[in-house]
Amino acid sequence: MNTLLLVEHDNTAVADATLNAVTAAAKLGEVTALVAGSNCSAAAEAAAKIAGVAKVLKADDPAYANQLAENVAPLVAQLMQGYDAFVASATTTGKNLAPRVAALLDVAQISEILSVEGDNTFTRPIYAGNAIATVKSSDPKLVLTVRGTAFDKAAPEGGSASIEDVSGPGDTGLSTFVSQEIAQGGDRPELTSARVIVSGGRALKDADTFKELIMPLADKLGAGVGASRAAVDAGFVPNDYQVGQTGKIVAPEVYFAIGISGAIQHLAGMKDSKVIIAINKDEDAPIFQVADVGLVGDLFTILPELTQKL
Repeated sequence: MNTLLLVEHDNTAVADATLNAVTAAAKLGEVTALVAGSNCSAAAEAAAKIAGVAKVLKADDPAYANQLAENVAPLVAQLMQGYDAFVASATTTGKNLAPRVAALLDVAQISEILSVEGDNTFTRPIYAGNAIATVKSSDPKLVLTVRGTAFDKAAPEGGSASIEDVSGPGDTGLSTFVSQEIAQGGDRPELTSARVIVSGGRALKDADTFKELIMPLADKLGAGVGASRAAVDAGFVPNDYQVGQTGKIVAPEVYFAIGISGAIQHLAGMKDSKVIIAINKDEDAPIFQVADVGLVGDLFTILPELTQKL
């Protein structure tokens, strides 16, 4: 089976999520990576070095500068004439693009696969991860998104794929890139690649308290900073920090859940963490049902003490 993989990039470097998707795509067969961008030679060269990538297709066009789904989807649909499956990461970019590709190919998309059971059989989570469905596709082409936490990252070095230039329809005129506002995390690791994550919930009261208590602990641990949806909706932190079913799916080695009750939507985004440490004053909070280490107490007393002793 020939597989076309979407490479997420900033026209220079390849995003970490792509490395997990390469591992998933390789289970289907030979992997061809698509780099669509503008002045994206550096990204194409980086993709060619990824272990497991057999070939790189470079679509260098101003229309693809910001990888707008409305422009990239027709390109992918055109290229899919020579491929059996299209694979993208289950990120905001992949979730935006893959349904459009599926519609253009007139096939059903299979979302957030957790494993590859055969050429056309996969597992995926349903009911916020409380059940795992096994799905078998009868479509002539496959369109898949990959939950990154379910697959190991491919080695970013070691490959020597060839790079081939391709062209597509270009600008469809359906959308225009205006601007983007990127949350600045300083020197902290990005959530989906962090080994340790410190997340705060609504119990932290306000943005100043969140910053005062969570950030020093995260800095001491070299951790990424996350938040529950309630904390994001309350304006404590930007949307980019949200962990959960409607936020980012993470699986770090250590996950601190501080002042987070453990609603099912949040658990769906972090329950695959290796070690979960929960701090909450409510001993009946659902978070303690999944926590490996639970501490019942007042976080406003516990956190400063914990940070001081680290």
